[in-house]
Amino acid sequence: MHLNTLKNKIFEIQNDTEFNEIALEIFRYQYNNNHIYKQFIDINDFKISEINHYKSIPFLPIEFFKTHKILTSNIIPEMFFESSGTSGMTRSRHFISNIDIYEKSFLKGFEAFYGNIEKYCLIALLPNYQEQKNSSLIYMINKLVAATKNTDSGFYLYNLENLAKKLTELNTKKQQTILFGVTYALLDLAENFPVNIPETIIFETGGMKGRRKEMIREELHKTLKKAFKVNTIHGEYGMTELLSQAYSKENGRFYAPKWMKILIRETNDPFSILDNNKTGGINIIDLANIESCSFIATQDLGIVLKDGSFEISGRFDNSDIRGCNLMHI
Repeated sequence: MHLNTLKNKIFEIQNDTEFNEIALEIFRYQYNNNHIYKQFIDINDFKISEINHYKSIPFLPIEFFKTHKILTSNIIPEMFFESSGTSGMTRSRHFISNIDIYEKSFLKGFEAFYGNIEKYCLIALLPNYQEQKNSSLIYMINKLVAATKNTDSGFYLYNLENLAKKLTELNTKKQQTILFGVTYALLDLAENFPVNIPETIIFETGGMKGRRKEMIREELHKTLKKAFKVNTIHGEYGMTELLSQAYSKENGRFYAPKWMKILIRETNDPFSILDNNKTGGINIIDLANIESCSFIATQDLGIVLKDGSFEISGRFDNSDIRGCNLMHI
């Protein structure tokens, strides 16, 4: 299948059979054209001819994004995204050959769960991400803010009083609003300027970033719901190494778009995939990563439920604390 045809088919997937077909096509393409991924597969002696289902595809450890340039073919990348982190921490880099794929993925992914972006006003409270260069999250939110075509959409840094006034104003006007904030900043807003905005969709992501003491998810969400008089707190699961995101509308249960799947691996056997309802390491298939690597073994721990949704339960020991909803709970 021609590469451009394959790229288009990624976002047309409707069922598991189609996903399997495209995943195997991309796997073969990446094995033949991504020399880091090929080396990893060959060193571990996988039998390529025996791989006929996406559950059998080898997953590249996510740490490779810190130590290697993970690219399919010799295309010169347009740009790169870099993970957030504290000083001295080795950061992951995701080199991007075609930014259009990322834009298509996050817009289609968002609208699959929340509908047309143009009906929203999008307010972002992501100060630490704004202060770091090359953030994939900031790139995504910037584009979504523009896509709303709403003059009230935009970013807030540290003027929480003005943000609270704006949120109240939007609620009074019955404007459908999304507040997309990093965890610690949302708590700062909740404690200092609680506002009654029951119709606002509040996204919590990114964790405490070392700014505040960690909290279990239930306690955190209870605090935010009380401060803003909302019934639920939403979440986004994504990372620098991915071009797609999963979304949670309540209780920390995430759903992925149709071109993304979560598998759970045995914690003591990285090449063994577990059945549903068992906790283990999270492996991610993100077919939008066609020009880097679509098959990634993360350092996150979680569980996949019967309906295909998943929950995050923490991280492997000694892993770097990283952004996008990865608190220990």
